[in-house]
Amino acid sequence: MIENPHHLGSRIPEPKNQGPGCSSLAFGAMTELGAFCVHIANVLFFESPAGVGFSYSNTTSDYSVVVGDTKTAHDNYIFLLNWLERFPEYKSRDFYISGESYAGHYVPQLAHTIFQHNKSAKKNRFINFKGLMIGNAVINEGTDSAGMYDYFASHALISDEHGKQIRKTCNFSADEVSIECKKHIDASDANTFNVDGLNIYNIYAPICKNSQVTLLPKKTSIRNIDPCIDQYTYTYLNSPDVQKAIHANVTNLTYDWEPCSGDVDGRVPVTSREYSIASMKLPIKNEWRPWVGGYVQVYKGDLTFATVRGAGHEVPSYEPARALTLIASFLKGKPLPAFQDQN
Repeated sequence: MIENPHHLGSRIPEPKNQGPGCSSLAFGAMTELGAFCVHIANVLFFESPAGVGFSYSNTTSDYSVVVGDTKTAHDNYIFLLNWLERFPEYKSRDFYISGESYAGHYVPQLAHTIFQHNKSAKKNRFINFKGLMIGNAVINEGTDSAGMYDYFASHALISDEHGKQIRKTCNFSADEVSIECKKHIDASDANTFNVDGLNIYNIYAPICKNSQVTLLPKKTSIRNIDPCIDQYTYTYLNSPDVQKAIHANVTNLTYDWEPCSGDVDGRVPVTSREYSIASMKLPIKNEWRPWVGGYVQVYKGDLTFATVRGAGHEVPSYEPARALTLIASFLKGKPLPAFQDQN
C-alpha cells in the first residue's frame, strides 16, 4: 500500500506486471528525455488513452465500454487537430510521431489515421506528417511473446529445458495458450517477472535498493541512470505544488497519479490491417551493417530497423548519446553514421 504519497518520504509499491497504458509524461518527459533544452525539435507528449497519467474523460464509458486502439487513435487525432488550432504557428512545421513499447500500436495507428484524413482534409485541417519512429515496440502478441521467452532462454534467465518446452508447446498467436504451455510459462515467469533484483526491461541495469526521496537533490549523471528514478517521479508528480505549477490534475482526481493504468485491447483495427507490421514481408534495401551505436538494416520503403548497444527498453535513459545520434539522423533524413566513421 502507498503511505502518505504526497510527502517526500513516501515510497512507491514494487511495479506490477500490468498491461500497457503508461504515462508519456512519466517515462518520456521525466525519466528518458528530460529535463533538457530542445534544439532539434519541439516535443509534444501525449497522455493516452484517457485515464493514463493526468489524462481523464468526463464520459464514464471512455473507461469501460468504448476503449481500445481504434478509440485511442481517434482521440489522439482529434486532440492533435485541436492543439494545432490553439497553436497555429506549428501547423506548417514538419510533424513526426514517435513512441516506445505499446506505442508500437499507438504510433502507426495514429499515423494511419492522419494519412487517411489528410486525403480529404482542407488546408487548415491538414497535418504536415513526415514520418514515424517506434522503439522496442509491442507489435504482435505472437511474435513478441515468443521472442521474449527466447531472449530469457538465450540469456540464462530460464533453464534451457523451459525454453525448449515453451517453444514446443506454446502457440502465442492462438486466442488461448494450452495447459501444458501455461505450466512452462508460469515456471519461467517465477524466475523472471517475480524475482527481486532483476529488471527484465534491462537485465544488466542496476536495481533500486533505496527509493526514499530526500529533501536535498541527489547528484545526477547523464551517463549512469539512477535506478530509483521511477520512484522519484512518482513522488514528484504527486506533489500538490508540482501539479499546480504544471497545471495538472485540475479536476482534483480522487486517486493518486500513477505512471501506468488500465489496459488496451492490443488489436489492429479492422480498417487498418494494411499497416499490421507483423504481416509485412518487405524486401531488404540495404544489408545488415554496424553503425556507431549498434546495427542497422534498411528495408524497401526506407523502413529502418536499428539496434542500440547497451540500451534497455527505454533507449534514451541508458544510452543518451547514441539515442541523440539516432533521433538526429531520423529527423534529418540521413543514414545512421557508419561504425568506421567514429572518432
